[in-house]
Amino acid sequence: MTRLILLLASLATSLIAARDLEIYVIDVEGGKSVLFVSPSGESMLFDAGWPTPNNGSASNDRIVEAVTAAGLKRIDFLVISHFDIDHLGDVTQLESKVPIGHVFDHGDLPVLPNDGRAMQRFEAYRIIREKIGHTTLKPGDRIPIKGIDVEVLSAAGRLITKPLPHAGKVNRLCGTYNQREALASDAEDDRSAGLIIGFGNFRMLDLADLEAHSSHDLACPDNLIGSVDVYNVNVHGQFKGIAPELVGALNAPVMIQANGARKGADAQTWPLLRSAPGLQDIWQLHYSLNAGASANPAADFIANPEGQDSFHWIRISAAHDGSFTVANSRNGFSKHYLREKQ
Repeated sequence: MTRLILLLASLATSLIAARDLEIYVIDVEGGKSVLFVSPSGESMLFDAGWPTPNNGSASNDRIVEAVTAAGLKRIDFLVISHFDIDHLGDVTQLESKVPIGHVFDHGDLPVLPNDGRAMQRFEAYRIIREKIGHTTLKPGDRIPIKGIDVEVLSAAGRLITKPLPHAGKVNRLCGTYNQREALASDAEDDRSAGLIIGFGNFRMLDLADLEAHSSHDLACPDNLIGSVDVYNVNVHGQFKGIAPELVGALNAPVMIQANGARKGADAQTWPLLRSAPGLQDIWQLHYSLNAGASANPAADFIANPEGQDSFHWIRISAAHDGSFTVANSRNGFSKHYLREKQ
């Protein structure tokens, strides 16, 4: 009997260890929110979409749906990349719907004398983050979620300066593409906390709204990031966030544009993504009405096609060996990707 109990315990442990990293790219109507569920059972939500008054369908409702679908009772770690309205959401309301363990962000919002509403939103957020418990991030920090490795690459306008493991090669694309000018009107975008999420051989890059100017410094003159398996495209796929010298250096087989029907996945972005080395597929949350048919993927790779909006998400299941499956919750279509030898 004792040997049987030990055998069953061993099998149970093996089954737990074999669980995948589950990722939900949630449709929050052109905002951003991504839920990560570690094989350990701990979770991390990266951004909280829109506050309810600015969106006919509350982002928090969509987030709670994903949390419930994932079988979670709480969000262990909430990371707010930056304080633009479509990422900050309404954390006070979210916390009333699902418990949050700890909050991470890049610090404080600079005084905006001409935007009282932004300051008011931030103050409400500041109060709830202090109630929950809060840590200010800097490049090189790690989110302490068990079972996966989450490292901060950018925060508060600063970037990592040393290459990640297996990265650091000279990027020949830096001689082809000049660094684009920073946009003063979008300074908060470039304060984004950007993350690299690792599980065994699987790697996903999500730089939130870091724009092309700052992204350049992660790729030039040396590629500090290396190759990734999934790239959640900067700034919802808006052209201002696309640095070809970074995109082309990632060698990502899958790219995801967390866009809205009329926000992101710009027509100018499409050819730069499609021409990237190693790319197999682009997945999108919405059909991009601004881009047209020639700059959108096939329907199976779009969670919410033209004329339909049922808030479907894209789900990624990643195995420790680096293989992963991307699935469309609208129709059940999925595609499996094997990790190529580097």
